[in-house]
This record gives sequence, C-alpha cells and structure tokens, in this order.
Amino acid sequence: MTRGGRVKTRDEPERRCLVTRETGPKAGLIRFVVGPDDEIVPDLAEKLPGRGLWVTAEAAVLAQAVKRGAFSRGAKRPVKAPPDLVARVEAMLAGRVVDLIALARKAGEGIAGFEKVKAALVADEVALLIQAADGSARGRSELRPPDGAESLVSCLSGHELGLAFGRDSVIHAAVLRGGLSERIRIEASRLAGFRAAGAGADSAAADGEDSVSMD
Repeated sequence: MTRGGRVKTRDEPERRCLVTRETGPKAGLIRFVVGPDDEIVPDLAEKLPGRGLWVTAEAAVLAQAVKRGAFSRGAKRPVKAPPDLVARVEAMLAGRVVDLIALARKAGEGIAGFEKVKAALVADEVALLIQAADGSARGRSELRPPDGAESLVSCLSGHELGLAFGRDSVIHAAVLRGGLSERIRIEASRLAGFRAAGAGADSAAADGEDSVSMD
C-alpha cells in the first residue's frame, strides 16, 4: 500500500517524491516542470517538455516542497515556486475530476440521484460511488461503494459535482463500469490528498538534499 491508500501494482511506473524521498506509483504523485520564466508549472497531464519534478499528491507535502526550496534542489538551479501553488494545484485537480465525470455522463457512464444510484448499485453496474463531501452523513451512509474505499469518491462539494451534471448541486452520483472509471478514480485520489483533514508534512518530509526521479 502506498501513500494516499493506493494499492501498488508491479507494472505501474514509479517516481520518487522530492520531499519525502519515497518511491511509489506515479499515479500517486504530481509532475512539475520548470517553465520559460524559471517558474514551477504543474503538469497534471504529464505531457509538458522538460525534466519532471515529482511531488506526492498531498497538500502538506507540496507546501513543504515550496517552503524548503525542494524544486530548486531538484532542478539543480534556482527556480521560483508560486506562493499559491498548493491552491492552484487543488483547483486544477478539482477541475479535472469534474470534467472527467462530465465526460462519463455524456458517454452514458455517469448517473446522478439517490434512487438511480441505488438501483445501479443493486444491479452491480457501478464502478465508482460519488458522494458530495457536504451531503448529510445519514444520507451518504445509506449507499455503500461496490468495492470498498477504493471505489468511493467523496472529495467534491455538491456544487462541484453538480457542475458535472449541469445542475446547481448533486449529492449522490455514480460512474458505471466503463472506460473512464479508472481515470476518475486516479484523479479523485490525487484531489483527496489535497482535501484530507489534518495532513501534516513535517513528520513525512526529510531535511537535507532531496533525491530526484527523472522522466
């Protein structure tokens, strides 16, 4: 098991975090590159050119990377990390999750509403149960994810989830078994690392020179 609760598989490419110096599946980390103005740029899609600088997908760990100058050490030259980098990455991750759920809806793989989701769960058609973080605990407890914690997404607000379905707010939704469910699970797992309560990096981060894993 890796940081963030992800199950490690043998075939997943691995990268090393600049801060914790732990190696794990790259799906649990976020790639950054140095932009033209020597400013650190998030590369969530992992497509930008340049040397990849990887940080565990947790807000506290990224905050430590900014505070301790880990990006400059990793790049082996002075670079600038925006002071709002943590908030910027969180917003980008949330946007990616919402957009992917919207794609699932358009592909006929996303449904919303308590009764629809409940029926799909009973029929064993659900890959991911999605419940708004600000929904009532009682209402959320009435639906159980099909395959345990790995199949539950609960890092979006009702408003954010509503955006994916063209509504003001959605509390209960699901992604049916299909091509988009794994991508949504990975991106939601990253976002959860930025919205988990009580995360602290001091105990996990290492002082001194950081190791780097390149592309």
